[in-house]
Amino acid sequence: MRKIIYTINIFLVPFLISAQTPASDLPIDEVVAKMTLEQKAKLVVGQGMRFPGAPQPGGPVVGQTRDRVPGAAGSTYSISELNIPGMVVADGPAGLRISPQRRDDSTHTYYATAFPIATLLACSWDTALVKNVGYAVGSEVLEYGVDIILMPALNLHRNPLCGRNFEYYSEDPLLTGCITASMVKGIQEKGVGTSIKHFAANNQETNRNNINTIVSERALRELYLKGYEIAVKQSDPWTVMSSYNKINGIYASENYDLLTTVLRKDWRFKGFVMTDWFGGKDPVAQMKAGNDLLMPGRPQQSEAIMEAVNNGLLDITVLDLNVKRILNIIRRTPTYKHYKYSNNPDLKTHAKIARMAATEGMVLLKNDKATLPLTADKKIALFGNASYDIVIGGTGSGDVNEAYSISLEQGLTNTGVNVEATLKNSYLNYLEQAKANQPRRRMSFRPPPPIASMPVSDSLINAMQKKTDVALITIGRIAGEFSDRKLEDDYRLTSAEQEMIKHVSEAFHAKNKRVIVVLNIGGVIETVSWREQADGILCAWQPGQEAGNAIADVLLGKVNPSGKLADTFPVNYKDVPSAKNFPGAPADKPDSVIYEEGIYVGYRYYNTFDVKPAYEFGFGMSYTDFKYGKLKLNSSKFDGEITATLKISNNGKTAGKEVVQMYLSAPSEKMKKPVCELKAFAKTKLLQPGESQLLSFTLRAADLASFDTQRSSWIAEKGKYVLKAGASVLDIRQKANFKLEKELSVEKVNKALIPQVAIKNFRE
Repeated sequence: MRKIIYTINIFLVPFLISAQTPASDLPIDEVVAKMTLEQKAKLVVGQGMRFPGAPQPGGPVVGQTRDRVPGAAGSTYSISELNIPGMVVADGPAGLRISPQRRDDSTHTYYATAFPIATLLACSWDTALVKNVGYAVGSEVLEYGVDIILMPALNLHRNPLCGRNFEYYSEDPLLTGCITASMVKGIQEKGVGTSIKHFAANNQETNRNNINTIVSERALRELYLKGYEIAVKQSDPWTVMSSYNKINGIYASENYDLLTTVLRKDWRFKGFVMTDWFGGKDPVAQMKAGNDLLMPGRPQQSEAIMEAVNNGLLDITVLDLNVKRILNIIRRTPTYKHYKYSNNPDLKTHAKIARMAATEGMVLLKNDKATLPLTADKKIALFGNASYDIVIGGTGSGDVNEAYSISLEQGLTNTGVNVEATLKNSYLNYLEQAKANQPRRRMSFRPPPPIASMPVSDSLINAMQKKTDVALITIGRIAGEFSDRKLEDDYRLTSAEQEMIKHVSEAFHAKNKRVIVVLNIGGVIETVSWREQADGILCAWQPGQEAGNAIADVLLGKVNPSGKLADTFPVNYKDVPSAKNFPGAPADKPDSVIYEEGIYVGYRYYNTFDVKPAYEFGFGMSYTDFKYGKLKLNSSKFDGEITATLKISNNGKTAGKEVVQMYLSAPSEKMKKPVCELKAFAKTKLLQPGESQLLSFTLRAADLASFDTQRSSWIAEKGKYVLKAGASVLDIRQKANFKLEKELSVEKVNKALIPQVAIKNFRE
């Protein structure tokens, strides 16, 4: 009898373990072993979407975003019997994008904070500030029940006409990568994930789903991949989003070199890769490439994957690896951990963070005769549609459904400034009528057609000149997904805007009164044709929901502007190195774009080829003055690393912050190089008049190296290096030299992403 009982117990052991040990506690390999082929194929494909206003180019989809977060961008497949919950993902990058109202809840709203656009944050050059913004974003993601937010976006500003530049940070990969890493760290400290995007070389919206980006290995490694590399290595993002475009002939989401060779083998990325929405063509090729999750997902994709496994066209071990990567991240999510989200984030505190962040990234471009800061006793004539109808951010997935936004007129009024009422009422009435007459948009993702500038007669201008002390003109711009900006009436001012600036300036200057222009823009615009007519110019960018309050803080000197340009403003668009090949060929509907400028993007081009900009990279004025002390190196020879120090002193009469930029000029006997490249930066604390701060910067071997295509290696040439400390790329205050005695092979990487056609690059 004892023997029989013993035998039965042994027989039941596996079933008892299975019943008592939840799948959540099993090793990932064991969970995958328990999954059916159908479950695996469904886990790697999203659950579809029904998002008002969003395009569905892939045809009809089934399913909906998980009910708990209406307006989220998508979700993943859940397998309850294996304790695998579905993840909810939602759009960014200016804040969480979800629906503010819900059908079953008329008593509560679900607004999120609209933070300043990415370009403004980059112009702060303040990684601690950006991390703080990220922490606030992450809090809203967590408390609204979302697992992963689809941000930050970090494609380079290759050309000022890209419609989504407002979502991206800069023309420089180091600044881009460091700001991205800070944002990721801030968000993920809240226990939610990020998806850095759009990987890679997605630098235009025109034909973005099919454009073939033809680019050299060196330009990819040094520019278009470098920001991602920095972010991956410094901040460990949970996921990466592959881009729509092809790279040297292969869709990014089907590109093994990109997603496996570079991302995983070279950089040791541990998370999973998801597609951009409806990205790529072949789900089996995507699995093989290492694109683990197909979003938003269609049943046909799961079916194709199962069929490929059954037919021997897709090795089950490949699919298992895709599944494991997703499961590893699922186990880190709030949903998996049963976090009880509140649907009640601290929006009041986050609004304060948004306002403060906005002031830190605004850039003072001109300030003749100390026109700024203004005093509150000045009566202001406020011109321009955007003075009353402020643009807080771009459109598309980068938009946010915020509770409110503060116009510039409201912000000035909130500070006690007297805004002339007659002009104000004229604008408000004009805008109300113009909006009522606008055609209804079928798709909310696209920017609305711009409202023509309110006609401003000479008689009205003269009347305002008599009644007020200062004229303030706001120029507004908006862009977004699906289309790039135009040269006329967007990059360049409209004729009505030009005339307004001209006539207002003439009238006010005739009475020795000042004129200020505020640029409420998402990307670089032309300035040379009109800037001499203004006494002060503030580039306020698109500052988020607290826009008007933040701009008023800077205009009135409550905050001393400390932003520095993260992009070059050219004199003429034809000076842009990519002007001749953006957005590609053929011109009417481009199917390919050749990055002929190679590594010479932004200031790398302007400096190297002696092309004078309107405002250079890193430029930005202050209400005070800073003195740069001597740049000291700890050694005259490079031996693994070198440390530089210098003292920054506030020599003015107003407290302020300074952004110190460290540029490096390297030997170029074997490889042609830009005149200099940004290698480090730091922002001082708020320095009181007479106060100083000692800053320290350490350069390592990788900071000296350029990518040698022939050797697939990062190489630092021997010779003399010049380290330059500057207030901008052209305003170099201190220099110091050091030598590298012999060539260094810093890192050998895998050969990858080879262009299939010859590229006539500039001087490479």
